Amino acid sequence: MNSYVREANKSDRSKIYRVEETAFGEIDEAVLVEKLVADPTSQPTVSLLAFDDDEAVGHILFTKGSLASAGEELSIMILGPLAVIPDYQKRGIGGQLIEEGLHRLREAKTDLVFVLGHIEYYPRHGFKPALPLGFLPPYPTKKGLEDAWMVLDLSKEGKLDRYSGQVQCAEAFMLPEYW
Repeated sequence: MNSYVREANKSDRSKIYRVEETAFGEIDEAVLVEKLVADPTSQPTVSLLAFDDDEAVGHILFTKGSLASAGEELSIMILGPLAVIPDYQKRGIGGQLIEEGLHRLREAKTDLVFVLGHIEYYPRHGFKPALPLGFLPPYPTKKGLEDAWMVLDLSKEGKLDRYSGQVQCAEAFMLPEYW
């Protein structure tokens, strides 16, 4: 397997759509990605594709978020969705996408990254439950999944203990069914 990760571009639209649809077995996430990429409130985004030779097998998207109480002094990104087509799952591709995305976000001086995701998977990459730290998702999480709302502090100064409040995300993401 000759795998690599690169930044997605406009010509990758059909590849991203296929990865998202294949990974989730439906088009909802693929449609969400298209909406987020086109949404000016989600900018700047980090969109990465993972390849096995020339075949796209994974995709990750990070979009701009905010915290009303922090104004512009805090740089926030939202991770999601992350997709790896089933035949390539459990091979570390999702982890490669996360780590490359986080590397790029650190270089861009992003402070905090939030995700609503699998409670056993994302902590392997440093994420921890955000609710106990005072960070609320855009909409309440489903009962029993409160720990699925997670945060990772990328700042060198450690900003988790200096802020709290409700996280806002791109308009295309601001629908209760995503939370």
